Amino acid sequence: MKQAAVGVFDSGVGGLTVLKAIISLLPNENTIYLGDTARVPYGTKSRSTVIQYAVEDARFLVKQKVKALVVACNTISAQAMSELREEFNLPIIDVINPAAKAAVEKTRRKTIGVIATEGTINSGAYQQAIKQLDNTIEIYSKACPLFVPIVEEGLLEGEIPQKLADMYLSELAKKHIDVLILGCTHYPLLRKPIAKCMGPDVTLLDPAIAVASELKRKLSENNLLNDTVGGYRKFFFTSQPQKAEKIIQHLDIRVDIIKVADLQG
Repeated sequence: MKQAAVGVFDSGVGGLTVLKAIISLLPNENTIYLGDTARVPYGTKSRSTVIQYAVEDARFLVKQKVKALVVACNTISAQAMSELREEFNLPIIDVINPAAKAAVEKTRRKTIGVIATEGTINSGAYQQAIKQLDNTIEIYSKACPLFVPIVEEGLLEGEIPQKLADMYLSELAKKHIDVLILGCTHYPLLRKPIAKCMGPDVTLLDPAIAVASELKRKLSENNLLNDTVGGYRKFFFTSQPQKAEKIIQHLDIRVDIIKVADLQG
């Protein structure tokens, strides 16, 4: 099982930011990435639909004989973790709890901002995770639903992303937060326009590094760390893998195999 791959999945290309952090920290691990680009975004869909999609995504990866699952999607992490853990008997890492812990450790003003999809914000998952760690922290949150589709289209910099960032974040920028959680794995790909809007005094927290660290801890705990050198990189997308390739290249991730995935097969 040590040589089995780690499965990473998201509604689309956003989870590639988490994959990048995993590869950087654990370069020997084999990885299989699944992006459900045919059904993106998940953040505007009902909880029952998110659960259905999450189970289908995870089932596809489990059929590839993965040894652990990384849910590189905040919407799924907010709404479907209990169902995934009930269905699949292997280590499963979410993005919300590692990110909340990192944000609590970083904040000095005890004022944290969270930007995410509508599904994640409405679930209150980040607020709950942060308050469990420190009940005195003040939290401001904002849904930014149009960030996901522009990332999926590869619009990462320039006038359109900047105007969207200004539209969504101008009020949040006035709240004197010192840490802003990028609570959707697509959002780190918009770091430049978000940072320009929020200003230099706000730390933008990408959950990816915390998630990679949690994965390493879980694999070590279960004696599953790959002790051989190197690792393959397989990618599956449910639609238009050529669009995803542009983001993969932007993140400088090697591609060994890239295919269209049939989740019903």
